[in-house]
Amino acid sequence: ESSGYESESAGGDRAAAAAGGIRGRQRRARTAFTSEQVCRLEKTFQRQKYLGGSERRKLAAALHLSEVQIKTWFQNRRMKLKRQI
Repeated sequence: ESSGYESESAGGDRAAAAAGGIRGRQRRARTAFTSEQVCRLEKTFQRQKYLGGSERRKLAAALHLSEVQIKTWFQNRRMKLKRQI
């Protein structure tokens, strides 16, 4: 007898797809920041918690990262600070 939960039957494929496996979109590889990049990002974060567009472009160019990577790093860092407080 089945308990009625899909996970007991063919739910394994769905779980693999949700994890980025068989059918789902592939997740982006995690960015491995260098220690120099992290140091510069942390120093900038200490000065200002939010970056405007022009500041983000300059920092991205200086660190050889994309603007999206800078934006995401700052979002994650603000959340880390919030958790610490």
